[in-house]
Amino acid sequence: DRDTIKAANESMARDALRVLGFAYCTTDDENCECELEINMTWIGLVGMMDPPRAGIKELISQFHRAGVRTVMITGDQQISAGAIAAELNLSGGELLRIMDATDLVQLEEDELVERAKKVHVFSRVTPSQKLKIVKALQAGGQVVAMTGDGINDSPALKAADIGIAMGESGTDLARDVADVVLTRDNLELMATTLADGRSIYQNIKKSVHYSLATNISEIQLIATATALGMASPLNVMQLLWINLI
Repeated sequence: DRDTIKAANESMARDALRVLGFAYCTTDDENCECELEINMTWIGLVGMMDPPRAGIKELISQFHRAGVRTVMITGDQQISAGAIAAELNLSGGELLRIMDATDLVQLEEDELVERAKKVHVFSRVTPSQKLKIVKALQAGGQVVAMTGDGINDSPALKAADIGIAMGESGTDLARDVADVVLTRDNLELMATTLADGRSIYQNIKKSVHYSLATNISEIQLIATATALGMASPLNVMQLLWINLI
């Protein structure tokens, strides 16, 4: 019977379902304070579908093309998490690597830092383990942006370089500790923001490069002429012309 239940669980989990087990026990004492979760009668399993949001697979592909690595940290069991990650192509075509919480507990900090660089899915994790994973990714030299909506996400959201909370479905605590709140829970805004941010960064670099290139060359020319006792080689109008044109 146990093997049958286990096989049913794995079958539903491979279909990316979240699986719950149900059992019951009876007592005649209404005020019973004894251990109720023993000698229970098994009822069965229920598989619940919690599908990814529409457009998430395409969004993850955009992130991969932009050089952003995607990692799933979830409380779901390993088989379910792996099935969803494979459906979303979370690994970007690489071999999908999954680490369960039972393996995570046994690792030293240095080992976790090295393993976190390659793992795509962390399954059955607790809130404290989420925080531990974020810190391990940061210790490995990565800039971490984390999304979350629940109270259990709050420690990791606060520790991440960029904590991103859901504005509609997120809890008050998650929104309070986050750096960014998505008011419409639209993750596609992250890709747009990333593109805009990179454009701004490139424009700043070009502007600084231009300013340094023109001003340093002007300073060198005037300093050399002054050192040689020559008259200023550029007048005010010429300097203005160089900087403008």
